[in-house]
Amino acid sequence: MAAKTPLPPFICHYTGPLLAGVDEVGRGPLAGPVITAAVILDPKRPVPGLADSKKLTEKRRDVLYEEILEKALAWSIGRCDVHEIDQLNIYQATMLAMQKAVAGLAIKPEYVLVDGNRCPKWSWPSEPVVKGDGRVACISAASIIAKVTRDREMVALEVDYPGYGLAQHKGYPTPVHLEALNRLGVTSIHRRSFRPVQEALEVVGANSGTENNDLEYPTDLFQKSV
Repeated sequence: MAAKTPLPPFICHYTGPLLAGVDEVGRGPLAGPVITAAVILDPKRPVPGLADSKKLTEKRRDVLYEEILEKALAWSIGRCDVHEIDQLNIYQATMLAMQKAVAGLAIKPEYVLVDGNRCPKWSWPSEPVVKGDGRVACISAASIIAKVTRDREMVALEVDYPGYGLAQHKGYPTPVHLEALNRLGVTSIHRRSFRPVQEALEVVGANSGTENNDLEYPTDLFQKSV
């Protein structure tokens, strides 16, 4: 199989200082929130070593996370929790979380770059950047902030929901997670609109600590998530 041709460097027509980058983490997991981040970097205080968060070690992400928070002109976190994901679907929840992140910036951006192939419907001038987390510094910074934030939250949830391995797989549908789900049942942090969770609920039911077991959710969109 021929190697993929790398994408060319991204050139943004906006050249001012108030450029925000936006990225998300958590569309694919069966449990936990989808987290987004918006970051406006300070051109006078660059952060060396920014890259796609998925290609960095946890230790390196943690170091860059602290440096971004210290040096950025502004940063903000957006999120949609499980009940919003189940009510809206994962795609719409991700778009909403991105809007929350940009709206939460202490400094209003003049232009916004979003990782991916589309932007939310919002009022800010913006454009999507395919694989932007590896091509645009402010999107790379947002990907790091979002991933570190979500990973830490999933590690903390391991205490409240032991036995599922959340600290290791962060809610993604690994064999360990699927086995635990089908053995222990569905919890209140699991996305019931995702097919593997629906199947576990039908076979095993809900974990004894779960509330609102009679809620009804829209059709599974796991296979359709963008």
